[in-house]
Amino acid sequence: MNRQEVQTYIAQTYNADAEYLWAKYPHYAVFRHPNNQKWFAAVLDVPKQKLGLQQEGILDILNVKCDPVAMGSFLSQPGIFKGYHMNKANWLSVALDGTVDKETIALLLDMSFDLTAKQVKKRNTKK
Repeated sequence: MNRQEVQTYIAQTYNADAEYLWAKYPHYAVFRHPNNQKWFAAVLDVPKQKLGLQQEGILDILNVKCDPVAMGSFLSQPGIFKGYHMNKANWLSVALDGTVDKETIALLLDMSFDLTAKQVKKRNTKK
């Protein structure tokens, strides 16, 4: 998936539109839950060196929250990195250059959406 495909997928699947919050970074788009306004995804364009790559140039990435238990298995895949400019223990950056397949991106978006969803508080039923 590329940047536009990801943004279309998010709009159709999660009913969330891109927000462009920073004049300095006009291509940085964030996506929030409609009910709690928490971010579940961000699409950015960053220098490849910021991700630890040796190549020159800019790369579109998708930042998503990840279950820390699953983090290691995703980080072992090509095109998936520790979260750029996010908490590296909880967020991943995914290359949007075709390296990562559509199914994996959709799975990661679903996980991120669920992890950042509004939590229902359990009532104390003990008497």
